[in-house]
Amino acid sequence: MTYKANPKLEGSGMLACIPQSGRCPMNCPDCFFQSGRSYLEPLEDNLPNMPPLAQVLRRPTVIRVNDGNDSGLQRNLVQSTVYSFPMKFYNTSIPQGLEKFDAPVVLTVNPGPITDKEPHLLDEIPPNLMFVRVRTNTWNMGEVVGPAVIYYTKREVPVVLTFMAYYRTDVVQKAVGDYDYRLRTLNSYWAIETVAWRRIMALFMDNPWVHSCGTEGVPSGTLCRHCGNCLREYFATLERMEKV
Repeated sequence: MTYKANPKLEGSGMLACIPQSGRCPMNCPDCFFQSGRSYLEPLEDNLPNMPPLAQVLRRPTVIRVNDGNDSGLQRNLVQSTVYSFPMKFYNTSIPQGLEKFDAPVVLTVNPGPITDKEPHLLDEIPPNLMFVRVRTNTWNMGEVVGPAVIYYTKREVPVVLTFMAYYRTDVVQKAVGDYDYRLRTLNSYWAIETVAWRRIMALFMDNPWVHSCGTEGVPSGTLCRHCGNCLREYFATLERMEKV
């Protein structure tokens, strides 16, 4: 099976992989992986999607494990499949057992049906927690984003706001004027306008623990090469793990 690189990661120093087969059973609404417009479609022909080890070792490369599934599902399969990759981090939306991952892990605190509801707030912060990812829009600031930012940054956990993009027009009717229909990497979505994005980010401008996943609305602003959050926090997490 030929490896297909995630075009969003080009030039970032990272490659993505998915060790599992089939669609992610988490079935989060508005996930690009579930929408039928993923760069890996048809999924039945292109999963698992794993870069050859020789390609990974050719130069220093950090592997983002699961850009379209959940590393907390079939965890033994996931970890054994990526065991030979020297630099990697996992993505999951399952808040239990994070300390059992053998490398840094990113937790999405408001996946799927709780995107606009109460986020997961961990009782204990494991040293391998790389950052928490918050699915963000202009109508979940009070119920989700604000509480998550306050809770985690008080504990010096980085928070990365991932601004949602929607392919269903009816979703953004509650935020008329804050979203426009535009191309993001390969597909067009209803995505937050730059003015609205800046309005939200201004709320956290004095908090060094809060970051945006890319810059919304500017050309190529959502490409990983122009962001750097994952690489910065990956190496910061390795330093933290060594001190434990």
